[in-house]
Amino acid sequence: MSSRMETKSYMVQMNGNGVCGKTTVNGKTLNENGVNRNGVHGNGVHHVNIKGALYPIKSKSRRQRWEVKPSEMANNTLNPIRAIVDGMKLTPNPDKPMIALSIGDPTVFGNLPTHGAVLQAMKDAIDSQKYNGYAPSVGYLQSRQAVANFHSCPEAPLEAEDVILTSGCSQAIDLAISVLCNPGDNILVPCPGFSLYKTLAVSMGIEVKLYNLLPEKSWEVDLQHMESLIDERTSCLIITNPSNPCGSVFNKKHLQEILKVASRHCVPILADEIYSDMVFPGCSSPSMASLSSDVPILSCGGLAKRWLVPGWRMGWILIHDRNDIFGTEIRQGLVKLSQRILGACSIVQGALEQILDSTPQSFYNNTIGFLKSNSEICFSELSSVPGLNPVMPSGAMYIMIGIDMDHFPDFKNDVDFTERLVTEQSVFCLPASAFEYPNFFRIVVTVPEEMMLEACARIREFCQSHYRPPSRDSNDLDQ
Repeated sequence: MSSRMETKSYMVQMNGNGVCGKTTVNGKTLNENGVNRNGVHGNGVHHVNIKGALYPIKSKSRRQRWEVKPSEMANNTLNPIRAIVDGMKLTPNPDKPMIALSIGDPTVFGNLPTHGAVLQAMKDAIDSQKYNGYAPSVGYLQSRQAVANFHSCPEAPLEAEDVILTSGCSQAIDLAISVLCNPGDNILVPCPGFSLYKTLAVSMGIEVKLYNLLPEKSWEVDLQHMESLIDERTSCLIITNPSNPCGSVFNKKHLQEILKVASRHCVPILADEIYSDMVFPGCSSPSMASLSSDVPILSCGGLAKRWLVPGWRMGWILIHDRNDIFGTEIRQGLVKLSQRILGACSIVQGALEQILDSTPQSFYNNTIGFLKSNSEICFSELSSVPGLNPVMPSGAMYIMIGIDMDHFPDFKNDVDFTERLVTEQSVFCLPASAFEYPNFFRIVVTVPEEMMLEACARIREFCQSHYRPPSRDSNDLDQ
């Protein structure tokens, strides 16, 4: 007993049964339970009386001042595109109208409307008044079955239970990463690649490892480099095909090589296939799931690009299990995660079956034909510009342009190059540093043809004014 306790005076009165009657501590009278009339025990601990039983309660410390801070998740969330673009000084030339080749939204210029059958499906869904309420978190069964029917093939059959509807392909990717990965795990992401993967992963405490794509091989995966990054904490391999930002399309053989790597290391694949079937004539690219015999795949897709309605926010996850590797746990995990918010718009879900069934093939063909034509124009026009090295795409709606920075000493990097292109020519292209791939820039090829031609002419003029030919080496100078 401490010396302080020893100096306290105690008086204990016993009743006839030898039970405490009253206890006095420092002049305060306690009941037989050692608690005074204010509910404070003799040892200073507050108690509450519940049906005659006394329970201690913690005293709450009062904050002395307001201090509300954002969460670690919020602080760790960063969109690389916004981080770069927001830091650029974009002041267009007032004498030239702005041409934005930076936005991956095919609806911006109004030259690529969706098909009338798509609009009619939406009108019918609204007029039916069947879809004004909450839908199940994973989507209406009929709508999920429609997606399953649309994507099912003998090599990769699907049923409604294999489909989860989401608020756009972005939420599909979010759910797929969330169900496969824990904090401290790592995922393999293409470089250059869509920036959302990193934005989502880092905010969850997941490490991002970048595997290289090879521009000299039409952006095929550097398989050796990719495989070297895999370790025991690798929980997911992301494959984007066709590619944003590259516009590349992997052929069957290359996809099979990727699957072999995943199979050797038992790593599941997240296949971002939002641009599936947006492949130029003469090229073909089967879905990853149709080629997989043992690698389980979560395929993410949606209406946004192929049907030209990105604002409708309709996406999906296709669960392609192999040998029951995902089993019920991954499926149930996706269901639980989908319950955090109530997913895709119910009206679009109501229109989905009609959209998928009644959109004519000619609509898809016309869109692809336009994108290929614009890509060929851009590639042809810029291939002859000194200092630029475009890589011809095979699908999607983008083309990547390499910059020989040694020939443009006026600029520090691709960000500086594209910033000055806006200032002088009012043409905005996205610097590929936003995709962690410096000394390139990305062009979106959905603009009207005449605008594409005008933009290419301005880029040519800009490069001609800043290009510096290679200097003669020292041996030449000595002669």
